[in-house]
Amino acid sequence: MKGVILHGGAGTRLRPLTFSGPKQLIPVANKPVSQYVLEDLRDAGIKDIAIVLGEIYPELVQEHYGDGSRFGVRITYIHQGKPLGIAHAVGLC
Repeated sequence: MKGVILHGGAGTRLRPLTFSGPKQLIPVANKPVSQYVLEDLRDAGIKDIAIVLGEIYPELVQEHYGDGSRFGVRITYIHQGKPLGIAHAVGLC
């Protein structure tokens, strides 16, 4: 089984917090929001995880998560580019 983390969206409603990075990397209790999802997937036994990236700061997401080894998972990055909806993003996996 493969886990999927949708990492798109512009985060316009969270400005000014999203002027310098994606909303999914905003820290909550000293940890990026999407890291909680990644750790929950890992703790559920899912080791292969795809992160679907949008157009907003994909390099920061890849820099933070890398290949996933420091989290005990394997990460594959999928570039959605333009936001075409959740069904499209999941279909890319």
